[in-house]
Amino acid sequence: MKRRWLVLPLLAVPLAGCGQLGYLSQSLGGHLRLVGAARPVDEVLQQQDLAPRLRERLLLSQRMRDFAVSELRLPDNNSYRRYADLKRSAAVWNVVATAPLSLELKTWCFPIMGCVGYRGYFDEAEAKEFGVGLREQGLETLVYGVPAYSTLGWSSWLGGDPLLNTFIGYPEGELARMVFHELAHQVAYAGDDTGFNEAYATAVERLGGERWLKLHATEAERARDVRAQKQRAEFRALVAPYREQLLKLYAGREADKPARKAEIYAAMRADYQRLKQLSWAGDSRYDRWFAEANNASLALMSAYDELVPAFEALFHRLSDDWPRFHAEVRRLAALPKSERRAALAASQ
Repeated sequence: MKRRWLVLPLLAVPLAGCGQLGYLSQSLGGHLRLVGAARPVDEVLQQQDLAPRLRERLLLSQRMRDFAVSELRLPDNNSYRRYADLKRSAAVWNVVATAPLSLELKTWCFPIMGCVGYRGYFDEAEAKEFGVGLREQGLETLVYGVPAYSTLGWSSWLGGDPLLNTFIGYPEGELARMVFHELAHQVAYAGDDTGFNEAYATAVERLGGERWLKLHATEAERARDVRAQKQRAEFRALVAPYREQLLKLYAGREADKPARKAEIYAAMRADYQRLKQLSWAGDSRYDRWFAEANNASLALMSAYDELVPAFEALFHRLSDDWPRFHAEVRRLAALPKSERRAALAASQ
């Protein structure tokens, strides 16, 4: 399953109520430890014993970072100019949840940052414990590792959001998209609309990643990325009709919704097994996602993907002009949510 990122609600700490203080304190403390472990890339590159593969990836990341500024007009600041090895597989662990008969993410609201459809933890055990608590409340949950997050640029005075061992080894196209996605969060952010924020950043990563690969990647890297993107598109195409069936079921008046829901999920899993054997030569990278698939995982997919075509259409309507595109998204982000969504839909 594609990696998922988040915006961490660090700015809310001073204004939090007692119920949020513990969560927000771990967010702030975890972030400070993370940025404290980071060192400037130029300094890391001076290490005589630096692994050749890491050296190559760090150099590549800096070319991508320059490209993000010069070609995509993304922020020119300290973010992704430093590197940290966290000695773990994820930057944070994310928790999302839905009701048993809903594909709408539960949200948590914070001062300044607004409402978001997830909670991020720097400790995996804490994330799992919180997920258990949500399940005991009758919610469907998903707990998963996140390789990177954005602080919307507010932590530039601390050195900015760093490159991490959790993603520096990604294939070239994936690494480029990750950097572009996270930088996009620093350009525009709507405090009450996770779907808008993530779809905008996803559109930036896709459009920017495509241009990077076209201009700078080798033929072999482009071919590798084409294969990966084809498989990802087939994954989304497989899941989409089942998501629509569930939405229709949950909105309808069918008597035994839980039983019908189980049938839909069983059919989706069977369809995946056929696709895996017929088209993917038994590739098992999506096995865990389908084994654990529930309302929370489908709702999370929607938060990232649903509005992406509208943003891509807006970009092309503005003549593929990055400054105009970013400015228009900032304008939309400042509107009330209903007006924002209507204006975005009208751009298609």
